[in-house]
Amino acid sequence: MKPANPQSPVDLYFMDARSKLIDIAAFMDRVERDGATDDYRYQAFREALKALGSDHRAIEVLKSLSDPTKELIPVATTKAASGAWPQPTE
Repeated sequence: MKPANPQSPVDLYFMDARSKLIDIAAFMDRVERDGATDDYRYQAFREALKALGSDHRAIEVLKSLSDPTKELIPVATTKAASGAWPQPTE
């Protein structure tokens, strides 16, 4: 059953998404101004942005920032998650 007065996702979420987009732009400006563009987290972030053009953008962004390994490690190497998976250097 549909609600009597349905609102579109644009009506419901545009201002929130707009705010987050401005936050992303400001974050990128700060990182670039600081010269920290080589940080693997920023590189992963930039790579994840490319998924925004796909049909399954939410899952693609999540997968691009997640640990792709299947094997468990015996001991954690850090105290906390970093939010991005460091790509191996060649």
